[in-house]
This record gives sequence, structure tokens and C-alpha cells, in this order.
Amino acid sequence: MTQSDDQSCPSLVLASASQSRARMLSAAGIEFTAQPAYIDEDAVKQSLSSEGAESIDVAETLAELKAVKISLSNPQSLVVGADSILDLEGVWFDKPADLDHAKAHLMTLRGKTHSLATAAVVALGGKRIWHYRDRSNMTMRNFSDAFLERYLASVGDDILSSVGAYHLEGRGAQLFSKVDGDFFSILGLPLLPLLSFLREHNVVQG
Repeated sequence: MTQSDDQSCPSLVLASASQSRARMLSAAGIEFTAQPAYIDEDAVKQSLSSEGAESIDVAETLAELKAVKISLSNPQSLVVGADSILDLEGVWFDKPADLDHAKAHLMTLRGKTHSLATAAVVALGGKRIWHYRDRSNMTMRNFSDAFLERYLASVGDDILSSVGAYHLEGRGAQLFSKVDGDFFSILGLPLLPLLSFLREHNVVQG
């Protein structure tokens, strides 16, 4: 991940520690640097939840906070912030703390359809200049306890980076019977709309 040598094009910063989001940008041939934005996400979620906010609004707010925070220290760069909220019948899920929590999450999600709200925000000079919101519906099949144990043993601690304890691009695909939504958004970043925006700002050529 390196910044472009073409000084006529703004550099791009990903305000995230997410390996999934970084892999998507790298695979698409985008040059960028990654600079995680550390904010108190729990406090933001609790505050917005008490105000009756929907999950997609929370995802957008968190994405904007991340982008703006990193943009303040990189005023000449385009800064991308993103966030996803898993919503099961009004209950928001956080990333599992360990494999026991991951197992509990998946047992709760099993046989049900949950919503995954994803938002991305681009900031420049400390101000938001672009945003995109997307929502996907994910239906988990009624898998057996034995399958769940094998799944967790195969994915290990890597799965703790995912709010739903699954990576759809990997073994997590076996958890689902139906997915209704954009593949990239489910992975954590609405890549195609973002690429369109980056073309308009000469970060992506052609």
C-alpha cells in the first residue's frame, strides 16, 4: 500500500484497520495508505440507540467520525471511513470477543435473516464530501451444532474481526442459504460506488 507518485492526483487514506477493506482496495489496484481511526464506537452506538436511530444511520455516523478524524491530520488527502452494523430484529451485534462469543452469535443468527447496514464516507480537509449507504439481508441456514463446531475450528481467531463471525468470501459462505445484497458491501465497503467517486477525483484513471 503506497501513495501515488502522481502529484496531480490526491492521495487516498483508508481510515480503518480492517484487513477485508484493505484487501478490496488492493485487489482493485488502488494505491492507498491505511491509518486506523480509534473512536469510542460503543459510546456512539449507545447514544444513537437511545435516540432511536436506525442501524444504517449509526453505520454512517461511525464512518463519518473515522473519516473526519483522520482527515484532520491528512488535510490534502481523500480519507475513506466505513462501518457496518449487524441488526437482528432490532438487536445490534458487536464483534465477538472470543470464539465462545462467536459461537453464541452464530447460534443466535442460525435459521434467521439479519440485516447488515454498511456505510462509507469520504472526507477532505476535515469535512465530509461524499457518502454511500447500503443494506443487505442475510439468511443463515439451520446448520447443525456439529457443523458449527467444525466451522469455528477451521476459521479460528481470524473470525473475530467480523461483526457477524463470518467471512462471506471464505468458509462463511457455508453458513448461508440466501444472501440479498451487494457482495462488496457485505465485506465492509461499497466498492463500486466508491470507485466511481474516486474516478471523478482522478484517484482512479479511466
